[in-house]
Amino acid sequence: MMKKVKRMRKHIKKQLLELLGTVKDGIKYVHNITDNSEQAENVLIDCYSAFTHINETLAGVLKSDRYSDYEKVISEIQADMEIFNESIQEKRDYAEIYSVMNTNMNVFEDMLTNENVKLEVVFLPYKASMWDSLESVWKAADEDENCDAYVIPIPYYDRNNDFSFGEMHYEGDLYPDYVPITNYNNYNFEARHPDKIYIHNPYDDGNLVTSIHPFFYTKNIKKYTDELIYIPYFVLGDIDPNDSNALKGIEGFVTTYGVLNADKVIVESEDMRQAYINVLVDFFKNEDYRPVFEKKILGTGSPKYDKVLNTKREDLKIPDEWLKIIKKPDGTRKKVIFYNTGLTALLQHSEKMLDKIEDVFKVFYENRDEVALLWRPHPLIKATIESMRPQLWEKYSKIVENYKNDGWGIYDDSAELDRAIIMSDAYYGDLSSVVQLYKKTGKPEMIQNVDILY
Repeated sequence: MMKKVKRMRKHIKKQLLELLGTVKDGIKYVHNITDNSEQAENVLIDCYSAFTHINETLAGVLKSDRYSDYEKVISEIQADMEIFNESIQEKRDYAEIYSVMNTNMNVFEDMLTNENVKLEVVFLPYKASMWDSLESVWKAADEDENCDAYVIPIPYYDRNNDFSFGEMHYEGDLYPDYVPITNYNNYNFEARHPDKIYIHNPYDDGNLVTSIHPFFYTKNIKKYTDELIYIPYFVLGDIDPNDSNALKGIEGFVTTYGVLNADKVIVESEDMRQAYINVLVDFFKNEDYRPVFEKKILGTGSPKYDKVLNTKREDLKIPDEWLKIIKKPDGTRKKVIFYNTGLTALLQHSEKMLDKIEDVFKVFYENRDEVALLWRPHPLIKATIESMRPQLWEKYSKIVENYKNDGWGIYDDSAELDRAIIMSDAYYGDLSSVVQLYKKTGKPEMIQNVDILY
């Protein structure tokens, strides 16, 4: 990792330049009211104090050798102010010292304007399994010597049947070892004011299954940063931005608080960018908003694709108990099928979907000598059933228990979606954003049909 350089934060530089502008206005004001020596003295005292504050701030944020350059100029300006005040009080000619003081302040302003700054960037993932939607952006920030990057996982709540908050979850201990974690209680957003905040949960209080902590709703957190950037935790795949039916299908993903409140939104392709823009213009029924959304929505690609394309099978850490299932008695490798069950199909088909899962297990059990099944349910499936289909929980939990106890297949409830994609040889399961990721590998994918039982 590259060594970080001690530099001024961007928002501090902005504050100091604004304060300097106020001081210059004050000096100009004094120049015009020298007939009132008492008022002039009071204004100059305030200006002197302002430069004392600027001096103390610079001493705290710059390396000593860089600070010394400012310290010298500040001392000269403050000395100029004292002479300027004495000249006014004693009614002496102050034109020369006024000119010198203005020159020194202009020198100082040029120094401050040209000062290199360091960005502070915060990443706010909520589920560790969705970290891949931010990881490549974080890596770039973390490797930049002009940037301090913080990963701050945020807590979230399950929703009860009445939409109230249920159990709280915090997954800060589930991230890869190479990702340094900062606890959300140990970062003062108001005082630190990060230059950029990245999020991947767009729902605020609009999710029926879970809710992030209200402090981190976009309508609140955007107050503490210059730029709030939303990158979806999902990818939606290819789309025709002029297909009205296709646009209707993604409307629920586009008209979220995260999209509306963010300063920038990064999506997976240029076609998806155009789709977002068209949906938003239609949502607001105002074509005049198009230039705003064209600037706001960027189609530069999803970090989820970066993660899948840059991870190699030989780099994966496969648990020993999984290897026992994958390897044949002769040491060769079985074909591994990634079986993905999502939320939409379960909510749509309910009991019928559970029957389908059991039927799939029977088929793969009969072929277990040649094929290893890796079952990865959606990470929110438990919370979804408990909140929206509680009558299914007993049967679903029994299916999970039996599958895990029988030990012939792999049960993957880890945060490492990319591992399941890379280590498997084919995809089978529900239509979801995972399919779009899987397509990037070039390996076969097959969508299950709940109406077909074997």
